[in-house]
Amino acid sequence: MKTIEIQGVKHTYELTPLTPQRGSVIVFIHGWLLSRRYWLPLIEQLQSHYQCLSYDLRGFGDSQLSGESVNAGLGYSPASYASDLALLLKHLNIEQAWLVGHSLGGTIALLAADQLPQQVKGVICVNAGGGIYLKEEFEKFRSAGKQIVKFRPRWLTTVPLLDVLFSRTQVARPIARKWGRQRVIDFVVANPEAALGALLDSTTETEVHRLPQIVARLKQPVYFIAGIEDQVMMPQYVRYLASFHWMFKQGDGNVIEIPNCGHLAMLEQTLAIASHILTLIRQNS
Repeated sequence: MKTIEIQGVKHTYELTPLTPQRGSVIVFIHGWLLSRRYWLPLIEQLQSHYQCLSYDLRGFGDSQLSGESVNAGLGYSPASYASDLALLLKHLNIEQAWLVGHSLGGTIALLAADQLPQQVKGVICVNAGGGIYLKEEFEKFRSAGKQIVKFRPRWLTTVPLLDVLFSRTQVARPIARKWGRQRVIDFVVANPEAALGALLDSTTETEVHRLPQIVARLKQPVYFIAGIEDQVMMPQYVRYLASFHWMFKQGDGNVIEIPNCGHLAMLEQTLAIASHILTLIRQNS
């Protein structure tokens, strides 16, 4: 685990050793109220094939904000997080990357690909989609999110069996209890301003409608992996966003649906996701 300062914030990251192939680095971007740790089982499967980079988004996991950085006016929109990623790649001298983003991380990956068309060779969105703005549904979601962010006392990490609940939430089948415990920790430690800002800034009508426009103009290959039983980002919303990309229009099959899988595909179906990532990157090399 290392840290590097990006726009005044110490970002925690992990970069695996170089591999003999010396191809693109796979960069993993986590979702809302999560951290880089959920990628570790997947990275274990991939690091002998490709160098892998995982990091904590600003205000999440171990990339915590100081008083000065909170007031720096950086913003928490997907575009601002994509700018953080661009600087991270620059500081680490990563010239070619495939971006793998989960949920909100998928949105960030798409915007980063748009910002860095030469550097980003392709994108794989995991449990990520959208582009349809349903006013009442989004208002309910934003209201609920505000309450979730507001009530996160530290003592939640000591509540008996709460980790069991978190190991069963948003997944098709229970994940290992240690991941439920990790979800509780990441839920509690996320910076309040970052947690709320990322939620609100990514769910405005303008931001939601921007996504299909971004996907439509990307020249790189873009793939979408959906969990068939995902109730957070249902497959129909994944397919909708994917439909704006040229690969979908040409019938190249850029949507992959994973059975027995909810919203945490990288933990629920690690081997299947690893296999798909390897196949997709190799066939576009």
